[in-house]
Amino acid sequence: MEEPKHPWETINMDWVTGLDPGGKENFNACLVIVDRYRKGMRCFPFHKEDTAMDTALLFWNNIIATCGVPKIIIRDRYPKFTSEFRTNLYDMLGRKPAFSTAHHP
Repeated sequence: MEEPKHPWETINMDWVTGLDPGGKENFNACLVIVDRYRKGMRCFPFHKEDTAMDTALLFWNNIIATCGVPKIIIRDRYPKFTSEFRTNLYDMLGRKPAFSTAHHP
């Protein structure tokens, strides 16, 4: 993967779970988003039970609204969740994913 040329062009997303509940809302997880250009990160309190839509809304309100839409999002989470997150995010952006096959005769 090539190095990003601009801030927030390529990001990593990961969830830290298993935390002791804290704060007024008893958050028990944290969503960590790292800008691969500046190596800076943003952490957002979260509930482990939150849905892919909750994650998409948090991402929309805190990353897209302030930094723009990243070209590449790298995330490590089970496939069903990332698929639902991506679907929700595409819906919010008013975009449809386009898929291709590996074989192009």
